[in-house]
Amino acid sequence: MASDQQHPEYQYLNLLREALEHGIKKVDRGTNVVLSSLFGKQMRFDLSKGFPLLTTKKVYWKGVLHELHWFLSGQTNIQYLVDHDVHIWDDYPYKIYVKSQNSKVKTTAQNSKVQNLLTKEEFIKKIKTNGKFAKKWGELPKIYGEMWRAWPTRKKGRTIDQLQWVLNELKEDPDAKNLIVTSWNPEYLYTMADPKDASLFPICHNMVQLSNRNGKLSLQLYQRSADLFLGVPFNIASYALLTIILAQIAHLAPGEFIHTFGDVHVYENHQEQVKEQLTRKPREFPTVVLDASVTSLETFRPELVELQGYDPYPAIKAELTVSGGLYDPKTGKMAGAAV
Repeated sequence: MASDQQHPEYQYLNLLREALEHGIKKVDRGTNVVLSSLFGKQMRFDLSKGFPLLTTKKVYWKGVLHELHWFLSGQTNIQYLVDHDVHIWDDYPYKIYVKSQNSKVKTTAQNSKVQNLLTKEEFIKKIKTNGKFAKKWGELPKIYGEMWRAWPTRKKGRTIDQLQWVLNELKEDPDAKNLIVTSWNPEYLYTMADPKDASLFPICHNMVQLSNRNGKLSLQLYQRSADLFLGVPFNIASYALLTIILAQIAHLAPGEFIHTFGDVHVYENHQEQVKEQLTRKPREFPTVVLDASVTSLETFRPELVELQGYDPYPAIKAELTVSGGLYDPKTGKMAGAAV
């Protein structure tokens, strides 16, 4: 490379620095965590030049693989993730459980909590060991997997497999400009929803669009809200891998992964970790080899992906801010949060 700044990871590092130094201050409603926010940014990764698994801190690769399989297989219950010791979605079903249990008792003047309320650790253990409990409390309806593979329609019993439709269209019309998969359904989101139907978790990755560019498949993600330090490295890896998988199924070469942001931010409680990461110099990106047996959405499995040459710096730990969802003006918190 002619200069260090030509390493594609500097797109991410420069965005971290810009948010830290020039982002406007916002307050996350429901958590009151302060964040430093930018709006309308973009990164581009040429997948022929390495797989963009960031090297300036170790990214949770196992979580990337299993979450993406969870989405691609259309699953909505976290039991699959828990069974594979992936806990990135634990908080939202637990929020739903807490809300339900608290609603069963009348709130006293002291705002007492439900007796025998399971801790989050107890809740997740029971998801893993009790199938009946998992079926009741592990569900996250209208999450990405369902919206990608079984979008609900007004006609009872009819769903739309958006991902399979995109693959079919790529075959039928290689020059198609309408290859969009969306997860944003206002019927279930925020105050647009009927309260009984409203999701208690946020939809952050709103839409992807794919395009055949001279035999190479490129994918653009629009992400309305992005936790730059904790979430974005994971998101880059997940959607870059999705691009590679879809390209192979469509008999195309991987092209670009383009990551377009709405609100992209650094939380106040991540600032010291960001400063530490910015002292590190990117290393060579790894490569990904996808087994030739992956010829359809149904044949993808995490064990069919081989990551080669990944040599990152150590992970940098930080607290996850569980934000978004349905705001409850009565409590000043997101609905389902423990009070």
